[in-house]
Amino acid sequence: MRWYHYVAYFFGGAFLANTLPHLGNGISGHAFQSPFASPPGVGLSSSTVNVLWGLFNLTVGYLLVCRVGSFNLRKTRHVLSLGAGILIMSLMLAHAFGRFHGGL
Repeated sequence: MRWYHYVAYFFGGAFLANTLPHLGNGISGHAFQSPFASPPGVGLSSSTVNVLWGLFNLTVGYLLVCRVGSFNLRKTRHVLSLGAGILIMSLMLAHAFGRFHGGL
């Protein structure tokens, strides 16, 4: 396994974690922060924009995890790389979105 496969799994986990808040809010019909709002990341985007952004993140996460190398759930290093990306992005998102939703 090449070193950059682990980097791909890490960033794949980050993209998969970023899928959840956008897709969840979009599907439930709530406006939510996105990079396309004004100002980016602070203003609210429509639920449709968030569904599309969530699906884009899901697609990129899939490509990075399932199409780079040969990800195997039984290989600890693979899962740790993916999990580290999920964990770090989740903590960053909790901090960023917590400012707007009372989570701090």
